Amino acid sequence: METIRTIAWMKEHARQARSESRITGFVPTMGALHEGHTALVKRAKKDCSPVIASIFVNPKQFGPKEDFAKYPRTLEADTEKLAWAGVSTLFVPDAAEIYPPGFSTYVSVDGLSERLEGRSRPGHFRGVATVVLKLLEIVQPHFAYFGRKDAQQVRIINQMVGDLNLDTEIVVCPIVREADGLALSSRNAYLSAEERKAASVLHRALWAAQREIAAGARDALHVQTLMRKVIESEPLASVDYAEIVNTETFEPVVRIARPCYAVLAVFVGKTRLIDNLLIEPAALGSEELRFHL
Repeated sequence: METIRTIAWMKEHARQARSESRITGFVPTMGALHEGHTALVKRAKKDCSPVIASIFVNPKQFGPKEDFAKYPRTLEADTEKLAWAGVSTLFVPDAAEIYPPGFSTYVSVDGLSERLEGRSRPGHFRGVATVVLKLLEIVQPHFAYFGRKDAQQVRIINQMVGDLNLDTEIVVCPIVREADGLALSSRNAYLSAEERKAASVLHRALWAAQREIAAGARDALHVQTLMRKVIESEPLASVDYAEIVNTETFEPVVRIARPCYAVLAVFVGKTRLIDNLLIEPAALGSEELRFHL
């Protein structure tokens, strides 16, 4: 696996792959890798060769009270994991390379960016959209792979890619979970043993929502209230939001029918975790629903 640290060489590398008519896959990460990231690489390898990954802890998507300084940085271990997974090239720029002195251009996806995560983390999605656009322009992949755990982020990236006519297709991959249902996240490392046990409440809340909807519930407020009750039953957990939203607009829905997400953001101790359940019709025009945890 080749490691590249400069934009100039990464762009040259990407141009060479394109000139050889190779189908390039890209997995952007912030490091602190887990099996969710390696699952993205494995999926990319099915579709593409070469597969390029990046590790960049993006300062522009962290708020002033967030955890940029303490975000886990495990470059040596991450490099080994990506090499073992079959990544061809690893792009590891430093912050000054991505944001040189005088940098003043940002990408904002209006509307979508102000809801849920955007409401709780002002400016977060501006930072995400800006760095993803830069990475896609530098790497020039045919396909870029993201996990569905960050559902709102993926929707915003898809909107940006379409609006700006980028030559990359976004591939959304399933959530990877621990045995007790907790979605894999780099931030899980912040949890104490007691908090880690408590964190399974997110999955329990979503599973309760799925059971209730499968039994015939269609009132979104009823299901949201159920999810909150499950979370509030855990003393170490507190709800930031628990909502049922449209998959395209991320606006609240009244009745569960069209594709929608049950979305959660929960503090377990001081660690903020997110998760979701995708709900969609089993077939076009069908009232039967299917679920993706």
